[in-house]
Amino acid sequence: MRYVDEFRDPAAAAALLKELRRVRLPEPVTFMEVCGSHTMAISRFGLRGSLPEGMRLVSGPGCPVCVTPVRSVDHALALAALPGVTITTFGDLLRVPGSTSSLERARAEGADIRVVYSTLDALALARREPARKVVFLGVGFETTAPTVAAALLEARAESLENFFVLSDHKLMPPPMRALVEAPDVRVRGFLCPGHVSTIIGSEAYRFLAAEFGACCVVAGFEPLDILRALLLLARQVAEDRADVENAYGRAVTPQGNRAAQAVMARAFEPADGAWRGFGVIPASGLAIRAELAAHDASRAFLVEVGAGRDHPACRCPEVLRGVVAPPECPLFARGCTPSEPKGACMVSSEGTCAAYYRYERLHPGATRTASRPAGGGPPSPEAGS
Repeated sequence: MRYVDEFRDPAAAAALLKELRRVRLPEPVTFMEVCGSHTMAISRFGLRGSLPEGMRLVSGPGCPVCVTPVRSVDHALALAALPGVTITTFGDLLRVPGSTSSLERARAEGADIRVVYSTLDALALARREPARKVVFLGVGFETTAPTVAAALLEARAESLENFFVLSDHKLMPPPMRALVEAPDVRVRGFLCPGHVSTIIGSEAYRFLAAEFGACCVVAGFEPLDILRALLLLARQVAEDRADVENAYGRAVTPQGNRAAQAVMARAFEPADGAWRGFGVIPASGLAIRAELAAHDASRAFLVEVGAGRDHPACRCPEVLRGVVAPPECPLFARGCTPSEPKGACMVSSEGTCAAYYRYERLHPGATRTASRPAGGGPPSPEAGS
């Protein structure tokens, strides 16, 4: 038996759904998952269309590639155009549209852009090719930030002068605060991200329950994980309470990974961060500390970068806030497809539009409440989640 089999048992899933339908909700509720891996799993296993009447599940800003603003892509493209510069990146960023191009297109036109599987791969490349200036595109949440921090500290220890990071790392709690404070978002509770929570711990969401009365449950990524978390959320609503519960105890602790947090703190400091769909959120980003400035690509290379512009018809920013579902975008499955993406949400393996396109594609004019799964197959891993 594979380890995941016990978390995909159909009979157990049916029992959880039956129990979920028995919960008496005082009014219709909307829950939000804020993890791209959750979004893909929910779509893949048809969970959205199996929820009881009166319960709605929407997707949030859980895809790191999706929330990376166009200006950041433009910045990477400007660096790629410099002589002697090699850009290294996870593959999910290659096809994200910039204002006028993409990394994939720039590579086809001759820029030295290479896909790596870890930050240490980029570090090893810098060692092997000392004549090249190797820039790693640091896009991701708290999950990948510790590995980038470790690479920065190692580069300093080795005096590796040709290794740089363009940091656009983001922290998950600040946009969750922005969501509960936003007037156009009505979310009663959150499926809190599993990967991020292994680093920051379940108690990082306590402020949402204490200050805003939002229900929070940390969830794993298999069907039974998600259904169990939804059941706990529903019970909180039915009992008129707001709490932080951990339904992913096999990986997440209340305080998280202290060692990873310490490494992050040595290399990064909180900074205001720009998010697609949200604008600038205070203290939501991670900037490279001054003592590591020699490896900070934003300081080492002077390039002109404009404000950046999304496709004018793309509604990815609203999708990331849970205000609309992908089928409500006029480009969805028409002008915007995985082979010809107009927005980042259709590019990433954890993007909401990509998940809907692959598993929950609707006919034109259908609403988010009518969505049903359209296929199977495993979700692709997202390096930056």
